[in-house]
Amino acid sequence: MGFMSVLSFAHKLITERLAPGDRAIDATVGTGADTLFLARTVGPRGGVYGFDIQSAALTLTEERLQTAASTGEALPPVTLLLESHAAMAQCVPPAWHGTVGAIMFNLGYLPSASADKAIITKTDSSIAALEAALQLLRPGGIVTAVLYPGHEGGDQEAAAVLAWASDVSTQVAQSIVYRQLQRSTAPYVIALEKKKGLISIK
Repeated sequence: MGFMSVLSFAHKLITERLAPGDRAIDATVGTGADTLFLARTVGPRGGVYGFDIQSAALTLTEERLQTAASTGEALPPVTLLLESHAAMAQCVPPAWHGTVGAIMFNLGYLPSASADKAIITKTDSSIAALEAALQLLRPGGIVTAVLYPGHEGGDQEAAAVLAWASDVSTQVAQSIVYRQLQRSTAPYVIALEKKKGLISIK
C-alpha cells in the first residue's frame, strides 16, 4: 500500500488536533471539501469560517454543505466570505483571535471544470495569510498548506511558503513538510503546530 495522499495527510494531522466544539478556518474554500471536513470535525457546537476570492467557489461550497445537511448531518454555523485569505484576521470576530484550532490552505487554482485556471493564489497574499493564521491559532493549533509546484506560478509560491515556514521560530511553532522526493512537481504539504504554552497577543 502506498503513502497517503497529501490531502489525506493534512486531514489526518488536523483530525488528531481538532476537537468537537473547536473553531476552524478554511482559508481557500475551493469546492468546499475542506470546509465540510472542518465542519464535520468540529461538530454542531463548533464554528467555521471560509474564505475565497471567487464567488463560484462559495457557491460550490454552499451546495456541498447543503447536501450534507439535507441528509441529516448536524453541522456547525459556517460563515463563507468573498474575501482574500489575507484578510482573515480582520474578518473573523475578535473573540476568535488566539482560539482557532485549525486553519487549512489549499493553494493554486479552483479545481472546477468551469473555473478560470489563470486565477491562482499569489505569493504575497498567501504569506500574509499564513502570518495571520499563526496569530489566530490557539496553542497546540495547526495550520496546513497544500502546495502545487506543478502549475505556472505555483512553483514560486510553493518555494516561498517553504522558505517562510522554515524561518518560523521554533519558539512560535514547529513546522514539517510531507512530499514525494522523486517528483519535483508533485503537490506537498507544509504543516505548522503552534507551540503549546505560548501566550497569544491580541
